[in-house]
Amino acid sequence: MNLSEIENYCLAKPGAYLDWPFGPECAVVKVKAPSQDKGRIFAQLFMLRGKPVVTLNCDMMMGELYRSMYPGTVVRGYHCPPVQQPYFNTITLDGAVTGEELIEMIDHSYAAATSKLPKKYQRELFNQ
Repeated sequence: MNLSEIENYCLAKPGAYLDWPFGPECAVVKVKAPSQDKGRIFAQLFMLRGKPVVTLNCDMMMGELYRSMYPGTVVRGYHCPPVQQPYFNTITLDGAVTGEELIEMIDHSYAAATSKLPKKYQRELFNQ
């Protein structure tokens, strides 16, 4: 998958929208319920040293698993403060991680972000 395909997949999720809080060179996909003021980041798409990368949320165990499966391709969150790094993975889009695996990682990131929303917003987001 390339950056455009990842962005489109992310934006198809309920409540997902595009933002640029870090400037025009880093597209950020956030999720929020309609009545919420701010969203939660679940994907960041940008170029790093000339290569396309995506940073995704993860829980600590899944983050470690993916980093062990794809050493050098999946690394701790590139730009995150050290305390947050175990909860973010930066994936270089060099073909080492399959499209199916990237979709699983994106789905996991979206689930991690939405699970941190207050229950009220989760119900609103998923119409429950």
